[in-house]
Formats: sequence, C-alpha cells, structure tokens
Amino acid sequence: MAGLEGIEQPRGHSRAAAARWSPAVEDEQALKALELFGNPTEAEVPLPSRPESAATARRLAQVVALRTWRLTPKLTEDVVLLVSELVGNAVRHTGARVFGLRMRRRPGWIRIEVRDPSRGLPCLMPVQEMDVSGRGLFLVDKLADRWGVDLLPRGKTTWFEMRVADRQGPSAG
Repeated sequence: MAGLEGIEQPRGHSRAAAARWSPAVEDEQALKALELFGNPTEAEVPLPSRPESAATARRLAQVVALRTWRLTPKLTEDVVLLVSELVGNAVRHTGARVFGLRMRRRPGWIRIEVRDPSRGLPCLMPVQEMDVSGRGLFLVDKLADRWGVDLLPRGKTTWFEMRVADRQGPSAG
C-alpha cells in the first residue's frame, strides 16, 4: 500500500512492515537513484509507469529534500509520502507508459509536480477510518498547503506546495 507507511492498517501486518520511513535508511539508494535517473530540480525526470517507480520517486524526493533543500526530517517524510501518493495515482489511474517528476523551490515554498499524459482529473473522495485505498488525495489535501491540477494540451500536471523555512543560502532547483 504505497504511501500508507506509518498509518495503522486494518489487516494484521508485522512490526517490520509497519515501521515508519526513516530519512537516513535509504540514503545510499536515494543517491544512486539521483545518479541513474537525474535531478528533478534541474529538469523533469521521466519514470516508467510501473509500481516500482514509486520507490524511485520517493528516493529522488528524499535526497532532494534532505540534501539539496535541507528540509527537516519531518517535512521530508511528508514530502516523500505525498510524492508516493501522486505517483501511485499516476501509475494506477492514467494508463500512461511514462510520467514525469519535477521538484521546484522558491523562497518560502517547495513545489512537487507529477505530469502524465491523461487529462482525467483526480478526485478528492471522502475517506472513512477503515478505508484501505482512496487516501492519496486526502493525504495531499491534509498535509500540503496547496495542491491542484494544471491541464496541459496533452495530459496534466498534478502538484502540491508546502511552506518551508528558508534557513540556508540560495534556493536550489
């Protein structure tokens, strides 16, 4: 269940499976993903529309959030979760062969974009406590400061933005 790490599940899962994501754990794999796929702060990174691409997108988001943007571990965790949700929606609902990941920063804000060739709009659905799917946009709506969809001539970009403290020097991306 992509993106539901750390949320209690109604079915029995082992403690290992329910462990929360930790920013330091995947650091080496995240750096490798950046090397292999490219930096989403410099240009849109195309990824194959397969479930395993969610892990790649999470790793890219993690390394950018922690190392490039120097976000807090908590904010990084939220960014990684929301990237996972947007990517999961692109993979499951668009029928695309490829989707694109882009990460931008401007003073006080970060913006994450997932572009796909479908013009079908995502739908924010009411979520019940025991629901095991359909939480993606609900989580985006709760954790992001802003989110939306931009229709393109061929497809759409689903994005979210979060306020961030500007403690370091010039913004990256």
